[in-house]
Amino acid sequence: MKIDAIQIKKADNVATSLRDIQAGEEVTVGVSDATSRITILENIPHGHKFAVRPIPKGETILKYGEVIGRATQDIATGKHAHVQNIESLRGRGDWGAKSGANGI
Repeated sequence: MKIDAIQIKKADNVATSLRDIQAGEEVTVGVSDATSRITILENIPHGHKFAVRPIPKGETILKYGEVIGRATQDIATGKHAHVQNIESLRGRGDWGAKSGANGI
């Protein structure tokens, strides 16, 4: 089966496109030894992320099983997840204090 995007960990809430994807396409997302089908709601450039489930505003964005940012607005399944709706938490100075992490 052809895979259009990859989701590294089952807990991830985004997948990465392996090609340019057009709005309205139903794509196959590979995660571990399984696949899922998602309808894409807007154009997704090759290498960009999209939501694999609804992500509410304020929720952390998980990619590779790691927190890479926070949603600045609700992100529907199949929507582009990028700088327009995600803020980075790295280098802000407040991430470690809020998370209990050492800020790295």
